[in-house]
Amino acid sequence: MNIPLMFETQESLRSRIIQEHNLDPNSKEFSDNLTLAFYVEVGECANEWRGFKQWSKKRTPVTKKVEFAFGNPGGAFEIVTNPLLEEYVDGFHFLLEKGLEIGLSTFEPTIVKVNNPGTMFRETYTLIAQLEKAKNYHIKSFYYGVLFNHYLALGKSLGFTTKEIESAYFEKNKVNFQRQEDGY
Repeated sequence: MNIPLMFETQESLRSRIIQEHNLDPNSKEFSDNLTLAFYVEVGECANEWRGFKQWSKKRTPVTKKVEFAFGNPGGAFEIVTNPLLEEYVDGFHFLLEKGLEIGLSTFEPTIVKVNNPGTMFRETYTLIAQLEKAKNYHIKSFYYGVLFNHYLALGKSLGFTTKEIESAYFEKNKVNFQRQEDGY
């Protein structure tokens, strides 16, 4: 996994968004909105995983969605996506954002214990909150490292390889850049 390139790519998108929307990346509002967005994306990923929905008969992850697109000369064609991976990677964007916010441009992950996804999701929320409560760079860097490793372990618990995560991240980053072009 080329984490320095991922940070660099995220920084490029971040800079564009900050400039185009005239945002102050040092403001509390900016930081709070990133944190809330991270929570939301983790929740959307959990929703696609579905494992916590003990009241449902559909408790398996949504990992394949087939749509049809029209308009090309050859007629319709299939677009196959993995909503679970897409939501996980949306969260990964905000994980990188939080790293950039505290001044990091790379990170060397370490292996952590992988639990069941339900436990991993709950612990992710706790770690995001701990990062937000940290008051200085050293403590923030420590909690960021724990969160980063944990988020990778969450991906592994969902069945993703680091290669899949990396590839999906770069694909989604292209979509995010295009959304800025389209006035998202």
